[in-house]
Amino acid sequence: MPFMDEDTVTFAVEAGKRALIHSALSNRLIKKCFVGPESPAYAVKPIMATVIQALELGRGHDGGFYAGGVDTQFACKAASDLFIDAAALVDYSRFGGEYVMVIGADNSQAAPGDALDSTVGAGGSAFIIGKRDVIATLDHYVSYTSDTPDFYRREGQRYPRHGGRFTGKPAYYKHVQNSMCRILEESGMTPGDFAHVVLHSPNGVFPLRAATEMGFEREQIETGLVVTRIGNLYSGSSLTGLAAVLDVAEPGERILMVSYGSGAGSDAYVFTATEKIVEKRVRRVTLEEQIESPLKEYIDYNTYRKMKEAC
Repeated sequence: MPFMDEDTVTFAVEAGKRALIHSALSNRLIKKCFVGPESPAYAVKPIMATVIQALELGRGHDGGFYAGGVDTQFACKAASDLFIDAAALVDYSRFGGEYVMVIGADNSQAAPGDALDSTVGAGGSAFIIGKRDVIATLDHYVSYTSDTPDFYRREGQRYPRHGGRFTGKPAYYKHVQNSMCRILEESGMTPGDFAHVVLHSPNGVFPLRAATEMGFEREQIETGLVVTRIGNLYSGSSLTGLAAVLDVAEPGERILMVSYGSGAGSDAYVFTATEKIVEKRVRRVTLEEQIESPLKEYIDYNTYRKMKEAC
C-alpha cells in the first residue's frame, strides 16, 4: 500500500537506494538507470531522472549528474525486458561505465470494485547489472511477443481496462508458457534443473497453474510467489519475486524468471547464483523482513481507496 505521500517515484528511489547499499558499490559507478513502470506518476516526466538526482548516480557537475537512462513502457514487463539491454550495455566497449541500474516499480491501479481491486499492491525492486562482483549470472534469455489487447488504458483514462477471462489462456498462459518452453529448449535444461521458478503473478492462481502445467513442482514456485502476501506489483511483480528468491538462494542454484506484460509479451531468464550471494547478504534487508515489519498496520477498504487515489 502506498501512503498518502508515496507513489511510483517513491518506490523506485527507495528500491534503488537499497540496491546500492546491498551491492556496496559507489553510486558514481552507475552510468545508466532504466525504470519500467506500468503506472507512472506523471504522463510526461521521467522517473529515472528523479532516481539519478536523488541517488546521485554518476559523477556530479553543475547541479546534475553524468548518467543517463530512460523510462520504458510494456505493462507489467516494462522492467524485466531491460535486463538483457543492461547486460548488453555493460558489455559494450564504448559505454564508458561498469554498471546499469534496472528498476521495476508501481502503484498498481484498479477501478473501485473491479476484479483487480482485491489483488493490486504497491512497491518495486531494483537490480544493478554489471560484470564484476555479481551475485548471479545471466545465462539465457528468450522473449515472446504478440499483439494481444488483453489489458490496456487509453490516454486520459484513470484506470486500466481488461478482457476478463480473455486475460488468461490467450494472453498470460500462452505467452508465459511459450517463453518457458523456448528457454528450456535453447538452454537444454529441464524443470528439475531449477531450484526456484519466478513467474509474473497477477494473482495466486495463474503462476501456479502455468508452471505446474510445464512440469514444475509447487515447491520450486512458492518462494517467489509473493503476490499472496503483498499483491500484484505490476511491473515490480516478477522482479520482486526474484528478489525474494535471491534472499535465500544458495551458490550454484539455478533460477528461472518469467515475466509477463499485457499487450502482450513474456521474457524468460535463467540465472545462476554465485558464491558472492552469501557474502552480500550481510548488507541487505530481506523482503521477508519488510513484509513482516513491526510497523505494519492493517487498514479498512475505504482508507485503502483514499491512499490509492492520493497517488
